[in-house]
Parts: sequence; C-alpha cells; structure tokens
Amino acid sequence: MSQTPPASTPAKDHGRAGRDLKAAFASAIVLLAAIAVTLLFWKAAFMLIVAAAVVVAVWELGQGFSVKGIDLPREPIMIGGVVMVVVAFLWGSDALVTATAVTGLVIMLWLLRRGIEGYVQNATAALFTLVYVPLLGSFVALLLAEGGRSGGGLDDLGVRGIIVFILVTIASDIGGYTAGVLFGRHPMAPVISPKKSWEGFVGSLVFTIGSGIALVVLLLEGDWWVGILLGVIAAVMATLGDLCESVMKRDLGIKDMSQVIPGHGGLMDRLDSLLATIAPIWLLLHHLVYR
Repeated sequence: MSQTPPASTPAKDHGRAGRDLKAAFASAIVLLAAIAVTLLFWKAAFMLIVAAAVVVAVWELGQGFSVKGIDLPREPIMIGGVVMVVVAFLWGSDALVTATAVTGLVIMLWLLRRGIEGYVQNATAALFTLVYVPLLGSFVALLLAEGGRSGGGLDDLGVRGIIVFILVTIASDIGGYTAGVLFGRHPMAPVISPKKSWEGFVGSLVFTIGSGIALVVLLLEGDWWVGILLGVIAAVMATLGDLCESVMKRDLGIKDMSQVIPGHGGLMDRLDSLLATIAPIWLLLHHLVYR
C-alpha cells in the first residue's frame, strides 16, 4: 500500500522583517555581552573575539566560493589573518602592512602545490579574502590599541573608540531597517538588494549623524562636527558594505553565507557593515580626535 510522501515543511514567513526577530535579538544580546565583558575587564581578550571572527568569516567565504568551483586556501588565510590582527594590536599599522604582504606571498606559494589549473582564479579569490576580512578586521585592533595594549574599561581611549565604532554602525542598521520597513517605497538597488530603499538610507543617515554627534562629544570629548562626519561615513560605508555582500551572495547563488548565528545567518551577514566602516572610522578618529 503506497503512502503519500509527507509535505515539506514550509519556510516560516517572518513578514517584512525577513528574519526571525526573536532569534536575532537573542543572538545579538549574547554577542554584545561577550564584547562588553572583554572590553570592560581585559581588552586583550577582545582580540580573541576579533581573531575568532576572522577565522569563521574566512571559512564562510570558502564555503560560499566553493559553489562556483573556487577552492579557497583557507589555512594560510586563517593563520595569516590571526597574525595580522595580533601584530596590528601590538605593533601598529606598519607591522600590519608587512604581515599582510607576507601573508599574500605565502598564499601564492601555498597554491603552487596545486599546480597550474585554477591558480589565477583561486589566488585572486584568496587575496580578495585577505583584504576583505583579515586586513579590514585588523583595523579594529589598530583602533583598540589607541588606548594602549593592556587594561580595559571606559577610561581606556581605545575601548571608547571601539564602542563608538560599534554603536554608530548599529545605529546605521537600526535606522535603515526601521525607516525601510515603515516608509520604504523606492528601491536603492532592486537587482542587488530589493528590500534596501532610499528611505532606509535616509533613516540610516539620521540615526548615524545623531548618534555620531552624541558619541563623539560625550564619550570621546571631540568636536560635534566630527560626529557629523562620523555619522555620514558610517551610513554611506555601512550601506555600501551591505550592498557589496548582497551582490556577492547573488553571484554565488546563496541566501546566507552560513547559519552560524541564529536569526542572522552567517557571520559575514553581520560583519559586512562593520568591515566596511572600520577603516575610515579609524582614520577619522586617529587624525581628528586622538591627535
């Protein structure tokens, strides 16, 4: 007697939010708590979180690239990426440049073992990954090191800089999400990211400028106009970072980089805005606030 095959479980409809908000909020709280504890009590431990994020993000990109037949040499990128984060924190930007160059050479030599087939494709993807994740991620270490390389707490200038960087980027996401859901009518890039709207971008801009002024003046004791610059930079770069990751996923034919963070998808789905904003924010704070 034949049996009717069970119907497949339909995907949950999360409405215009597009994700499970309960799981997303729970995951965000856990991640933010881990960041807060390490920054407040022993900021060197925060570097372990950054290094772990680099490793996971490289793994995710390797998984995504494999869909297109790109075999990313993850081992040298992961090891080199961790070294880049550490030397950036301990010895600054000059050491970071050197570590990046050496890691790039090691990657190309590593790929020689595989032979000729696919060398250019794999090497190009590997060097792209090296810049996109470990190099940009190492600017977090540079920003944290502004207050010295030991200690922690709100008296530490580097810790306050990291808090400003994280909060202004979160403000961009919250402002864009809220305005997009409530008022979004005009798509910004419908082919790349249909849900991203110009109204959402305006929301991001309003939230980042407001939070930027407050954070720079109250937390960093800087000039108010620096807060405006910070807000504009955060809104523009966070939006571009999100669009770049969206176009990558569309090219690869995947929805999320992975499912390591409940309610958020992959780690790269959360890091896209942070990676895009950190370098210009470090540059701005380094020259206009920490001078």
